[in-house]
Amino acid sequence: MSFLISDALAQGDAPAAAGDPFLALLPLVLFAVVFYFLLIRPQAKRQKEHRKMVESLAKGDEVVTIGGMAGRIADLGDNFVLLDIAEGVHVKIRRSAVESIMPKGTLKDL
Repeated sequence: MSFLISDALAQGDAPAAAGDPFLALLPLVLFAVVFYFLLIRPQAKRQKEHRKMVESLAKGDEVVTIGGMAGRIADLGDNFVLLDIAEGVHVKIRRSAVESIMPKGTLKDL
């Protein structure tokens, strides 16, 4: 007789376990929303600001590269920048390798 009771209990749990399919997807949706606002959106904003900064580079700007090299822009091209890092020492780098523009006169303090 016990084999009939266990079957009846198992059948009684089946409808309760199914539940609402929306509630099953809710944690996944919440995770995606948090992931977007904490990771994707800020990174896209930083990329947009960097692109804008790279487009605004001008001759004579003092910059720091991603590699940590500081210098003054001697010449600009479409994709490359000629960077004066010391007296008579020029380095050609990609425009996108410029990390930030420093205030004028910063290189004299170094």
